[in-house]
Amino acid sequence: VQLQASGGGLVQAGGSLRLSCGASARTSSNNAVGWFRQAPGEEREFVATISWNGGSTVYADSVKGRFTISRDRAKGTVYLQMNSLKTEDMAVYYCAAALRSFAGAEVTEYRYWGQGTQVTVSS
Repeated sequence: VQLQASGGGLVQAGGSLRLSCGASARTSSNNAVGWFRQAPGEEREFVATISWNGGSTVYADSVKGRFTISRDRAKGTVYLQMNSLKTEDMAVYYCAAALRSFAGAEVTEYRYWGQGTQVTVSS
């Protein structure tokens, strides 16, 4: 079981980034996938989640209207499009797969985690 997050980098406030989460076929097709983030000294926090077929998405209030989660099941990839980035979005972003087809905002609902990708937002 492997997840690989990529796409992080340095961007100015107001800019955009798209994160990708690649997963092995046996984990991605029927599992909910979520994005979480963790800033230095902070707890890991929920960002967004998407159901197994992409039909259901949930966002943290802090990113609603700015971030969009989507998935390409054929490619086994989940994306996080991040627009209008703010300095407070700066963190290491992790993708995670749940054992179920739907999952929520709790870290404990997710079984498999990627290694994280750094997002840095300059003011």
